[in-house]
Amino acid sequence: MTDRSERKVVHVPSGLSGERVDAAITRMFGISRTKAAELVAAGEVTVDGVLPAKSDRVEENAILEVNIPGPSTLLRVVPETVSGLRIVYDDDALVVVDKPVGVAAHPSVGWTGPTVIGHLAGAGFRISTSGVPERQGVVQRLDVGTSGLMVVAKSEHAYSRLKRAFKQRTVDKTYHALVQGHLDPLRGTIDAPIVRHTKHDHKFTVGQDGRHSVTHFDTLEAHRFASLLDILLETGRTHQIRVHMSALRHPCVGDLTYGADPVLAKRVGLSRQWLHAVTLGFEHPDSGERVEFSSPYPDDLQHALDVIRSAQ
Repeated sequence: MTDRSERKVVHVPSGLSGERVDAAITRMFGISRTKAAELVAAGEVTVDGVLPAKSDRVEENAILEVNIPGPSTLLRVVPETVSGLRIVYDDDALVVVDKPVGVAAHPSVGWTGPTVIGHLAGAGFRISTSGVPERQGVVQRLDVGTSGLMVVAKSEHAYSRLKRAFKQRTVDKTYHALVQGHLDPLRGTIDAPIVRHTKHDHKFTVGQDGRHSVTHFDTLEAHRFASLLDILLETGRTHQIRVHMSALRHPCVGDLTYGADPVLAKRVGLSRQWLHAVTLGFEHPDSGERVEFSSPYPDDLQHALDVIRSAQ
């Protein structure tokens, strides 16, 4: 550890007995869940002298020792331009990018691939220093396996205004998803809370104790094996569209994590979920004018859709 690290030694209180290690660290020391998980992975955490996994549970009176680095020493932004990442719009306040598949929004535990933030740094963009250090300027995220539009704040003012807009749900986020089968009715609203999966840490599911999550959908095209949906998110939970579609038994084509048919995925040539952020609209944080951006389907999704359209 560097000289900026701080060693903490505490006894786990009764109120945290049974909590996951990373959750307990977050609640006791006020750091993010992401940072807590990275500390565990880096061997900077012990429970009764033993190195735990982040999902291990802590017991009352266990001795928890944590080395907490200073800000910005946990996850670092690696400046690296990304092939296929397109700058859709750029001004003094913000930059809108069209993110290709295989690129994360920002650095995170366990991810060693390219990031949007890394691309912007490598391309010479100056972005807001607000927020968690490794997520500077990021007010909205897309999954690694989801392509499409993202906005990143470049000024402190823009970051604050955009964060508020997303929180107040005044941002229009439209996605297109190719899902298996035909929805009945063809349009509707899914209002179902989403919670982290109890058995698979990287997955989420619908559950009574989850966070309020609302997805509106409308069928654009209905084909023999799949339907193309226009989806408007009212909330922005992790994997929200994928979880809600899977809960309806209409998973996104290619989304093997959430129950998609691997035979169909292979037939259309997909190795990721058919899901794309097609439009993004919001009030510009400086001018106050409404701005809207759009993104065409990338080649892999267009090919898969063409195969579905031609299937007899």
